[in-house]
Amino acid sequence: MTPSTNQAPDANISTLDSLKYWNSISTTVDGMLGGYPEISRTDLKGSANFLAKLRREQTSRSADGPLQRGVDCGAGIGRITAGFLSTVCEVVDVVEPVEKFAREVKGQKMIGSGSLGSVYVAGLEDWVPEAQYDLIWNQWCLGHLTDKQLVAYLERCKNAVTIDGWIIVKENMSTNVDGEDFFDQQDSSVTRTDQKFKQLFKEADMRLIRTEVQRGFPKGLYPVRFYALKR
Repeated sequence: MTPSTNQAPDANISTLDSLKYWNSISTTVDGMLGGYPEISRTDLKGSANFLAKLRREQTSRSADGPLQRGVDCGAGIGRITAGFLSTVCEVVDVVEPVEKFAREVKGQKMIGSGSLGSVYVAGLEDWVPEAQYDLIWNQWCLGHLTDKQLVAYLERCKNAVTIDGWIIVKENMSTNVDGEDFFDQQDSSVTRTDQKFKQLFKEADMRLIRTEVQRGFPKGLYPVRFYALKR
């Protein structure tokens, strides 16, 4: 699909093109991270630190011990499920639209004591949560949703997160000189601005309680920002 410059960047997103791209990618950490497997450790450590801050700030529950249930949305081969979420959740469900990646998740060895729960082979635009979650983790996947789809998805997540739980968004930030979202034709995704994310969170009636930038990534990569949302 040839992108149009006369419409909003997210209008160019094609689910079929996205799936075609990801089905061409190897089921490896190198494939998941676009040729930068060396950032995985820094990424997982940054995520663990961000969640730890949230847990320390929340007085309604203990900062110690595992969360009951989490879900890794757009999980790929389960790099985050196995390397991080299994250390903070008793059970981790997975949502992943690419079948070969979902199969790979089932064979992953969990670093933590948490176990793999249900694996949903579905796109986030179609997924309807069937459980209540203490942690809904979204990383490097929401760019495949249009703005309208993302708002609707967050509204569904809002109904599936526990009262003390969090919806986490961890995504690349657009560095467009005009302060606009950027459409990537290669994988048919949009890289959004911080302002756009906050606008969409507001439209979904989500409360943004904390945000910060991931540290330690190589220069030349997009900046990556965390958002912690509450219902």
